[in-house]
Amino acid sequence: MKLRKVIIKQEGVQALSHHNTVFSQILKLILRHEFETLAKQHHTGRSFRTASRWSQFVTMAMAQLSARNSLRDIVENISAQAHRLYHLGSVKLSRSNLSRINNGKPYALYEALFEKLLSRCQGVVPGHCFRFSNPLYSLDASTIDLCLSVFPWADFRTTKGAVKLHVGLNHAGYLPEFVTVTEGKDHDVTVGRTLEFPKGSIVAVDKGYNDYTWYKQLTDRGVFFVTRLKTNAKYRIVCRHPVLKNKGLTCDQTIEFTGAQTAKKCSAQLRRIGYRDAETGKRYVFLTNNFKLSAKTIAEIYKARWQVELFFKWVKQNLKIKSFVGTSKNAVMTQIWIALCIYCLLAFLKFQSKLRKSTQQILRLLQLNLFEKRDLMALLRGDPPCDTQLNFNQMALL
Repeated sequence: MKLRKVIIKQEGVQALSHHNTVFSQILKLILRHEFETLAKQHHTGRSFRTASRWSQFVTMAMAQLSARNSLRDIVENISAQAHRLYHLGSVKLSRSNLSRINNGKPYALYEALFEKLLSRCQGVVPGHCFRFSNPLYSLDASTIDLCLSVFPWADFRTTKGAVKLHVGLNHAGYLPEFVTVTEGKDHDVTVGRTLEFPKGSIVAVDKGYNDYTWYKQLTDRGVFFVTRLKTNAKYRIVCRHPVLKNKGLTCDQTIEFTGAQTAKKCSAQLRRIGYRDAETGKRYVFLTNNFKLSAKTIAEIYKARWQVELFFKWVKQNLKIKSFVGTSKNAVMTQIWIALCIYCLLAFLKFQSKLRKSTQQILRLLQLNLFEKRDLMALLRGDPPCDTQLNFNQMALL
């Protein structure tokens, strides 16, 4: 009888230890040899003794996934799991070590890691919700406020500091395909001009990106744009097209700019579309260089631009990019880029699992089960823990 109890107990231990922790399974989505290669490329100063960039990433990634708020909070929580760090390939970092690495080691490592993770996501990403096959992007920027007295390098206004997160969101999977972090003073369109969108793609922007020279450059490169026309724009109507007024459309026109400076900057003919929102009663006037899509589709493309605003809202509410554990520029940029890496990992899990759970639901599940020994995909599917796991403590008492 005792032998049978021992066998049951051993089988329970084997079944329970069959899975690594949920956090370990998430980290395995990052190819370790690629990470180490990037770490060598983006290393300055003396070599590490015991700490490493991988230990930094493991610690900061845990902080993002478990919503830790301060350097002390991060270190104390990772110390509580010190017995698991060996299996994560990490070591326990003290507050001074973590702070020194965040402040001194180049954040460019995590910018490069983000590009690697983004390319992996693009291999499993679904398409966008429109019928046309052109890649669709929404371009916008969001300001991350900082206290000027604590972050003096982030000069923005007289008494306010800030950095600005610029994102070109691909509607195929809502991935931030183009990301740039700049000083708060940098204008949105200044960054927009530097982005190389693929030929044939469609870019939706608001009036903050109004630049007629840029519109002409996009047209010459074969990139389509959808934006709103300024109310004081001077133009003449070249041609009028019929519209379906029962769909909220008020006009569809081919126009040319007549302003002295505007005509020089953008001499191409463009398309002016009027639309009235039936729900709010508001009237919009859109400007585009796409003459193939229907006027209603152009209006829907601009409406879909709101997804980039939802992206900023999600990131600020669910990841730690509003409160920072370091005050140097390198520490702030490190935290932002690691947060974006975590977003890519969550998106990859969402695409790979092929479940209808939102990214926020996935994040909440991970927060509650980060160091549980469960199969990651079973957790995301909502499968109940196996009987062996549920009854293990009971068997241990036999």
